[in-house]
Amino acid sequence: MQSFLLSLIVWLPLVGALVLLFIPGLSDRTAKRLALVWSLAVFVVSLPLVPGLGFYNASEPGLQLVERVPWIARFGVDYHLAIDGIALWLVLLTTFLTPITILSTFDSVHTRVRSFEAFMLALETGMLGVFLAQDLFLFYIFWEFTLVPMYFLIGIWGGSRRIYATVKFFLYTFAASVLMLLAIIALYVLWGRNSFSLPDMVAAIQSGQFVLDQNLARWLFLAFFAAFAVKVPLWPFHSWLPDAHTEAPTAGSVILAGVLLKLGGYGFIRFNLQLFPEASRYFAFAIGVLAVIGIIYGAWIAYAQTDIKKLVAYSSVSHLGFVMLGIFALNPIGIHGAILQMVNHGLSTGALFLIVGMIYERRHTREIDAFGGLWKVMPVYTGMSLLIIMSSIGLPALNGFVGEATIMFGTLSSQVLGWEFAAFGLLGVILSAVYLLWMFRRVMMGDVNQATEKMRDATRLEIAMLVPVIALIILIGLYPTPFFQAMDQSVTALANGLAPVVATR
Repeated sequence: MQSFLLSLIVWLPLVGALVLLFIPGLSDRTAKRLALVWSLAVFVVSLPLVPGLGFYNASEPGLQLVERVPWIARFGVDYHLAIDGIALWLVLLTTFLTPITILSTFDSVHTRVRSFEAFMLALETGMLGVFLAQDLFLFYIFWEFTLVPMYFLIGIWGGSRRIYATVKFFLYTFAASVLMLLAIIALYVLWGRNSFSLPDMVAAIQSGQFVLDQNLARWLFLAFFAAFAVKVPLWPFHSWLPDAHTEAPTAGSVILAGVLLKLGGYGFIRFNLQLFPEASRYFAFAIGVLAVIGIIYGAWIAYAQTDIKKLVAYSSVSHLGFVMLGIFALNPIGIHGAILQMVNHGLSTGALFLIVGMIYERRHTREIDAFGGLWKVMPVYTGMSLLIIMSSIGLPALNGFVGEATIMFGTLSSQVLGWEFAAFGLLGVILSAVYLLWMFRRVMMGDVNQATEKMRDATRLEIAMLVPVIALIILIGLYPTPFFQAMDQSVTALANGLAPVVATR
């Protein structure tokens, strides 16, 4: 099993999608249950990756569980999967969140159920493929493949402006990805070895066997940057995100915030930092400026929203700015924090979209002024919501604090960024507390109005969705050491590759 574990994890969801589509006579209820069981099976299969439980060795800095066979030999394309400490927690985040997301469809998706669940499973295959592909061409295929199910999830099951949001989402992400494809082809031609292998290319760059012209390397860096900056989303490449989040069904918003946005941050770490270390150093200051603008801008715009879902969407723009700060601090502390914060954001913001979806299903509105006094009529729901909001704010002893504090330390000690960037980051933390607590007060506190007095508290199904996420939020907040240890060797090796260019300026 060890020799094909990663392939099993990647392709099992797609097999489930095909089963859902082609088994005749499935009722909607059976389709939902089958999708849930299938996604849980994928999660169980991925558990041996947890350090100490099976096949992943946290003391090994390089790639593990490597699967590499020729695929398109004429053009040097390999089917090449592997995992290391950079991808580990993002893979597990994907397999963990997908069953919870599918569980959220039980009460919220009522039309074309089989197709919806099939698209969810197909999307899981695409996201896992992105995190595990070690061949540039294979990575690009998985990257583009994720657009297809997400396009239909928003376009078919979205809100009243779903077509506008879908087209905008597709055009932004596809256009930026084309630039990345051109850069991949250029790297293939310049290297001249009939291979798209990322590890081999990185090794050749680090050993000096593959030397890129400095100006050319910077242009190639920007081509990858375009694809990843749109996906993160980094200000000012973010404008597709609020529309996509607002119009997407609850499950779509959860998986978009929980995992899909992490593809960009992962791409920066895996590709830009490793393939173009000098260009990473050259552009780090400018990207740091964009990151702090995104942190402040996202928080400011979030405060101005009257729609809870839009508020959470703009909070993502703000929170993911921290991830960018951590990555382009270009030191081990910052990169550790960025990876953990991607996981934290996936848990916290995914859960925020879940709790928004729960009250939307009861009232069919997301306007903040339409609620009030939920604490009195929905105490269980409000208690869980408060903890999730506190994790998003970054309260000590919860996961968000660990990630953001680590990023702040990395930014503060960075030779490229420094205390000014950390100060703006700290301002963003304060602003996030302002707009999230403002929203909590308006929705949960105060008098119960006529429209909310009959709202029922969280159901067992909803509690089942939130409890596993809350458990991880607390676990990471109280005991983050195993999460850092699992990625430490890989991140240190990556940072060591950057050290010469960081030290020369």
